[in-house]
Amino acid sequence: MNKKVIIIGAGGHGRVVADIVRLNGDEVIGFIDDNKTGFVNGCEVLGTIKDIGKFDCYYFAAIGDNATRQKIMEKDVKWYTAIHPSAVVAKDVEVPNGVVIMANAVVNPGSVIGKGVIINTAATVDHDNVIGDFVHLSPGVHLAGTVTIKERTWVGIGAIVINNVTICSDAMIGAGTVVAKDITECGTYVGVPARIRI
Repeated sequence: MNKKVIIIGAGGHGRVVADIVRLNGDEVIGFIDDNKTGFVNGCEVLGTIKDIGKFDCYYFAAIGDNATRQKIMEKDVKWYTAIHPSAVVAKDVEVPNGVVIMANAVVNPGSVIGKGVIINTAATVDHDNVIGDFVHLSPGVHLAGTVTIKERTWVGIGAIVINNVTICSDAMIGAGTVVAKDITECGTYVGVPARIRI
């Protein structure tokens, strides 16, 4: 039976998730958004955040901000998992509810994916990675083997993390940054190699 899904967030990220839902043969019945009304991509905006749980369906939190997505996903509803048909996910990788894996992304064997994670377009997660809850891997991010990224960290577009590196919770890795050693202090990191921005 096809799943009926409401997408929380009617911006660009939400529209991409809606496309993935449809490609999987499921139905987007509408959006929820505090800042938009009317129709988005032919689907009605059905209400605001306070209306989560009002409808008997699956929900997907299409919110890019990690902390906001985490807060929304504390609600006790059925959470949808969105995996693009062109994504490659190893058979031994469990993908929790509320995760999106976008077009041409790759998740290799032995990796562990937390809840509410975004693995964006063409990002690669090599073998034996641990991706914490509510992490966002932007488009074109490349993680080598045995990388650990802890909760709510954002890895910017095109960033690279070499093998055997751990990144702490709540860090921000800038676009194009190369992370070559562990990051243990929360902050924003940029450059090649990565250094904290003061």
